[in-house]
Amino acid sequence: MNVYILVVDDEPDVEALFRQHFRRDLRAGRFHMEFVLSAPDAIKRAAEVRDPSLILILSDINMPGMSGLDMLPRVRADHPHVPVIMITAYGDVETRRKAIEGGATGLLTKPIDFVQLRQEIDTRLEQAA
Repeated sequence: MNVYILVVDDEPDVEALFRQHFRRDLRAGRFHMEFVLSAPDAIKRAAEVRDPSLILILSDINMPGMSGLDMLPRVRADHPHVPVIMITAYGDVETRRKAIEGGATGLLTKPIDFVQLRQEIDTRLEQAA
């Protein structure tokens, strides 16, 4: 089964950073990472990838236009079994509360702890197997 992780961030350099950290996994075909630059593009792409192939969505909160928090309930309604982890530069209590109340599985703060993220991805891969 091909499994997908969808990464949503308006900063184009995020893709290079993620590809660098997960290069061995991507080369080995453990999972595919797809990158979109906006919340509307994420909603569209998530609709195109069928469950259970989509195992995780990682989304920045602060993006122009539709924010990650605005996108969250729409993605969760369409894909209730796909965990969504929000990423933010602001790890304050209020941001965390909004993300969790909106249906996020978790919240990562920037700079991203890639060891923690790898553990989360490994958990999702085990569940998908």
